[in-house]
Amino acid sequence: MAAGERLGSGIGWFYDLLTGDEDARVCKDIPESACNDQPRNFFSYLFANLMTKVSDELVSARLTLPWLFSVLGIPASFIAFLVPIREAGILLPQLVVAAYIRGMQRRKFVWMAGALLSSAALFVMAVLGSLTQGLLAGWLMIFMLLLYSLARGLCSVSAKDVLGKTVSKSRRGRLMGYSTALAGVATIAIGSVMQAESLQDADLTVMLALLAAAGTLWLLAASVFTIIAEPKGATAGGGNALSEAFRSLLLLSSDRPFRRYLISRIMLLSVVLVIPFYVILIQRSLGAHPSLLGWLIVISGLSQSLSAPLIGICADRSSRLVMSFAAFLAGSIGVLVWIAAGPGDSSPISTISAMLVFFFINLAYGAARLGRKVYLVDLATADNRAQYVAVSNSVIGFMLLIGGTTGFIADSFSVHTVILLLSIVALFAGGYSLRLREVSG
Repeated sequence: MAAGERLGSGIGWFYDLLTGDEDARVCKDIPESACNDQPRNFFSYLFANLMTKVSDELVSARLTLPWLFSVLGIPASFIAFLVPIREAGILLPQLVVAAYIRGMQRRKFVWMAGALLSSAALFVMAVLGSLTQGLLAGWLMIFMLLLYSLARGLCSVSAKDVLGKTVSKSRRGRLMGYSTALAGVATIAIGSVMQAESLQDADLTVMLALLAAAGTLWLLAASVFTIIAEPKGATAGGGNALSEAFRSLLLLSSDRPFRRYLISRIMLLSVVLVIPFYVILIQRSLGAHPSLLGWLIVISGLSQSLSAPLIGICADRSSRLVMSFAAFLAGSIGVLVWIAAGPGDSSPISTISAMLVFFFINLAYGAARLGRKVYLVDLATADNRAQYVAVSNSVIGFMLLIGGTTGFIADSFSVHTVILLLSIVALFAGGYSLRLREVSG
C-alpha cells in the first residue's frame, strides 16, 4: 500500500472513530461525489477553522484590541467602535458579494482570498502599532480593522457553503465543536503565557506579537484550506450584484422559516453585545492590570474547550434547543448579576465570582454562536445556502450598528442597567427560539 493510501485510510479510520460511523459513513445533504472525500474535508476544514478561531481570540475586539488601543494612548472614543466595526464590517457587504460568489462553481477560493487579505491586514496593523501612537494610530488602526473585517466577510459568506457541500448533515456541529474546543485549549495556553512576570513590563511588544501571530495563523489556514476537495455547486442567482441583493431581501417576506430564524438571531445579539459590559464591570471591580487580560483570555478559552464538543453534538440533534439554552443562560446570568451588584458600577465583586460569571457568559456566547450556525446550514439547501448566509449576515450587521448604541445607556445610567436590559432581550430570545422549526438531527 502506498504512503498516500495508508495516510488516507488512517484519516478515514480516525474520522469514523470521532463520528461513530464504523458501519456506514453518513452522507446526508451533500453531493454523492463528496462522500468519499468527507474525512479529508472534515479534518481540513477543522484545522483551518481552528487556526482562524485562535487568530480571532488573539485580535478579539472584546478583549485584546481595546487593551492595545489603551497601550497606544488611543482616545477611548475609538474603542467604542471596535466591536461594531469588527462585526458589521464582516457582515454588511455580504449581500452584494454573495451575488458574485453564487456565480462560482467552487467557492473555497473565495475563502482563501479572504484569508490572505486578513493576514495582510493584521501584519500592517502590527507595523502601524510599532510606528504610531495616539490619535493618528487610532484612525489608522480603525481603518485597517475595517479592511480586516471586510476580508473576513469573504471567508464568512463562503465558509458555510463549502461546509454544506463537503461535510454531512449531523456531522457539522461536532466539527465546529471540536475546532472550538481545540481553539479553547490554545487560548488557555496563550493566556497562561501572558501571566509570566517577564512580560508584565512589555505590554506593547506582547500586543504586537499577538497581531503578528494572528496574521501567521491566517496564512496557515489558507494553505490548509487548499486540501479541501470541493465539488462543483449550483451557480443560479449569480448576476448583477445590486439587483440580486434586493431580490435576495425578498426572502424576508416569502420564506417564513428563514424569517423566524432571523428574528431569533437578532434577539440573540444581546448575548454578543453584553460581554464587553461584563469586562468593564470586572475591570472596575478588580482593576485594569495587565495580568487580568491574560486571566480573561484563559477563562474564555476554558469555557470553549470544556463545553464546545458537547454543544456541537447537541446542535447536531437540535440546534434550536442549543440556541434557546444559550439565550436562557445568558439572560439568567444577567438578571442575577443585576440583583447582586447593587446600585453602583463600582460595587465590589470577588475574583472567583467575576471569573465564574465570565466563564458562563462566554459559554452562552459560544453555544449561541455554534447553535445558530448549525441551524442555518441545516435549514438551507445547496441552492439557497449562500443566499441565506448573505441575507442574514447583512441584516445582522445593520442591527449590530444599532446595538452599538447601548453604550450611550451605560453613560446615561450604569453598566448594570445595560446588562439587565440585554439580559431581558436574551430571555425573550430563548423563548422565541423554542418555537423555531426543527431542522437538525
